[in-house]
Amino acid sequence: MTDKIQELIDKRAQLWNAAKTFLDERTDKDGKLSAEDAAVYDKMEADVVAYGKDIERLERQRRLDADLAKPATDAIVNAPVADDGTKPKTGRASEEYRKAMLDAIRADFRRVSNVMSEGVAADGGYLVPDEWDRRLIDGIEEQNIMRQLGTTITTSGLHKINIAGTKPAAAWIDEGDALTFSDATFSQISIDAHKLHVAVKVTNELLSDSAFNLESYILSQFALAIGNAEEDAFLNGSLTTPSGSAGKPKGLFPSAEAAANGSVTTSGNSIAADDIVGLVYSLSRPYRRRAVFIMNDATIAAIRKLKDGNQAYMWQPSYQADEPDKLLGYPIYTSPYAPSIAAGTAVIAFGDMSYYNIGDRGTRTIQELRELFAGNDMTGYVMKERVDGVLVLPEAVKVLKIKSSS
Repeated sequence: MTDKIQELIDKRAQLWNAAKTFLDERTDKDGKLSAEDAAVYDKMEADVVAYGKDIERLERQRRLDADLAKPATDAIVNAPVADDGTKPKTGRASEEYRKAMLDAIRADFRRVSNVMSEGVAADGGYLVPDEWDRRLIDGIEEQNIMRQLGTTITTSGLHKINIAGTKPAAAWIDEGDALTFSDATFSQISIDAHKLHVAVKVTNELLSDSAFNLESYILSQFALAIGNAEEDAFLNGSLTTPSGSAGKPKGLFPSAEAAANGSVTTSGNSIAADDIVGLVYSLSRPYRRRAVFIMNDATIAAIRKLKDGNQAYMWQPSYQADEPDKLLGYPIYTSPYAPSIAAGTAVIAFGDMSYYNIGDRGTRTIQELRELFAGNDMTGYVMKERVDGVLVLPEAVKVLKIKSSS
């Protein structure tokens, strides 16, 4: 599979170089293309994007294959492999618990073994096996760029993060003069937990079919749905919760935009090369060391033709597997939930995303809905998690905002 990925990467690079050459040769002195040439270039650009999607999909498949290939039991004694390789796992980490969970799901939770008592959740349902939970988190991370870029903190309750409000400053003094002291001040940011749930339906025929890989299906469906919902909330969640609505994590884009001097506004109603350069250098130098861009595919399409002052294309495709594309030398991460280009909207985030902290209660529960879909000969399953997110240091992230039309 690695050879196939590299082959696609090489093809994408060749196509992108051809597209750039075509654009340079066919653009008139006013920077415009004829309708026919524009259509040809758009097709080439669409093929570049399609190659990128194929590469991402194969990379995810390769990582998942590697994860599933890891042994869950010792082949000699048929006992669960411990993290340190010395003793069998117990409780929700044991192979016995995992098999009991699968058996319970296939039997509509009519067969629940005693080992399942170790995973009864306080609010109903059963805690998913540890191995499932890790694979579920791996799946969520594959779907969720904020899980990859942010800092995840496993919490058991309300978690408070101390933020230094003032920093000591050095001062020159004359010999014998009194020393001056400043008071250190701190503020606190709290990470709580908001409940997220996802439900899937499975036909009873599939549940009774032992050849059907029920575990992988449920994990993939839950991971995809939870990962998408998390990413949307981590990027766009409101800073305040309207009355009567479910609470969500505080979104990256609203948090950065609301911060003092947190946004850079474009000079016109579209994105220009100077706007990207201005965004990069509006971020303090210490945060640029680990900075990345976050935007959606439509925004990338809008900036793909931009050049810097040396007439080099600002967007640089990746030439290696598992490496993101770059803009002005900084990695680009795309999300379908990043805001689209519109007047008065922040559409690009740039900064050190590790300052976005995700509070994860660490366990997920699964519960069966026995009666709700009985008339359709189907069984429903609900998975729940409790999670929160907040940008703890707004100065670490800047956003590019499209100029308002007014």
